[in-house]
Amino acid sequence: MGLCVYSLAPHHSFGLPSLASEFLSINIPVDLKAQLSELGDVTFYILGEGSNTIFLENYQGTIIKPAFMGIDLKQTETYFLLKVGASENWHNLVLWCMQRNIDGFENLASIPGTVGAAPIQNIGAYGVEIEKFIHHVEYYDLNTKSHNSIGSTACEFTYRSSVFKKRLSDNIIITSVTFAIPKDWRPVTNYGELKGLLKPSAKDIFNKVVDVRMQKLPDPSKIGNAGSFFKNPIIAFKQYNKLQQSWPSIPSYAVDNVSVKIPAAWLIEQLGFKGKKIGGIGCHPHQALVLTNDGSGTGEQLLQLARAIKTAVLSEFTIELENEVRLIGKKGPIVL
Repeated sequence: MGLCVYSLAPHHSFGLPSLASEFLSINIPVDLKAQLSELGDVTFYILGEGSNTIFLENYQGTIIKPAFMGIDLKQTETYFLLKVGASENWHNLVLWCMQRNIDGFENLASIPGTVGAAPIQNIGAYGVEIEKFIHHVEYYDLNTKSHNSIGSTACEFTYRSSVFKKRLSDNIIITSVTFAIPKDWRPVTNYGELKGLLKPSAKDIFNKVVDVRMQKLPDPSKIGNAGSFFKNPIIAFKQYNKLQQSWPSIPSYAVDNVSVKIPAAWLIEQLGFKGKKIGGIGCHPHQALVLTNDGSGTGEQLLQLARAIKTAVLSEFTIELENEVRLIGKKGPIVL
């Protein structure tokens, strides 16, 4: 492997100064087999828009950056069927749908990243998760060197996770996602700031979500960040009831009959991390779930702050936070 010479700072929204040994862009899915075979047996990382990836140091391998574009619309009596290239920008797809009165994605507006990342993360916001709309996902299998398709049920969706983060992790490249969006649209307004909307249209929900996210989340073009750094933990009701004895105001959202979701931002804020900095890395003063880079931060400083937050939350609340952002070291993913 050669020297690390390709700058990755422009390719991940956190903007840490990092380099890669090689950088390969692939525009057509059918070219994957031929172009990947030319690489031989090398370490590589598949990168979308870099909004959910942080390169902590120089990556001693090849960055593969797909550029699979296109939107194809078909309809049945009850559904809009959208086949979308994996490299399309997610928010741009939401806008594309809104402009054509294809309603359903409005709660998921302004989520950064690509369409291909949506099923991997099972992205969600304001009471809606993308698994609700996914019909099937097409991907290239790096082991069998073949193109495949997987249906929604087989995607094994759970909170911010899927089969693509488990059994198929690092073994595939998603090439397209097909969504089935019901024509019988029904608003979802039972979460957060949307509760105040009365008989809203999809456009009303879209505008509210965009406005709230703009107020809460820093613009990565102005200050480096990767959105929500930690997942909101899910704990048993029994543990939640015990925590209420010491923290009566602890918020929660029911997940099922036995568990609740706790806002990670609330946990972090209670422990005084809001606004705290280690070097150029900080915990955002208005949104504790977001870690930022003022332009002078390092990977080591980020790990120090993130681990300090994780340790403190575990000590005080007996809750172990899990990072939502993928942390990449010189040879691949790093465990926080």
